[in-house]
Amino acid sequence: MVLEPRIDTNKHKLFLKDEVYQVVGCAMEVLNTLGHGLLEKPYENALVVDFKLHNIPFKQQPQYDVIYKSVKVGVYIPDLIVYDQIVVDTKTVERITNIERGQILNYLKITNLKVGLILNFKHPKLEWVRFVL
Repeated sequence: MVLEPRIDTNKHKLFLKDEVYQVVGCAMEVLNTLGHGLLEKPYENALVVDFKLHNIPFKQQPQYDVIYKSVKVGVYIPDLIVYDQIVVDTKTVERITNIERGQILNYLKITNLKVGLILNFKHPKLEWVRFVL
């Protein structure tokens, strides 16, 4: 008798996979409808409209304290927090660089959330990157 290794399929699933795909789907719809090249704010506001239409829970521009050595030194205001678990950062940049990647990692630390999405609406095709802390 040969024993086959047991694979834990739950271990290999993407964290918040369905939620991330719903957000990205809304972003694609927004880009396809509005077109590319606008400033960031119209895309953020259009995502809010789509989230409402799809009953996706979100908070727009909530405030988080930035703490340094137990002292509040500022405030971080993310574009969107979706499902109370995903930081969504809307961009209209030429391409997503290490600068934006570093920012989203800091945003995750400040918010204590595990998943971040950068959505870039600059070009006809949506550029997006998912981060897990």
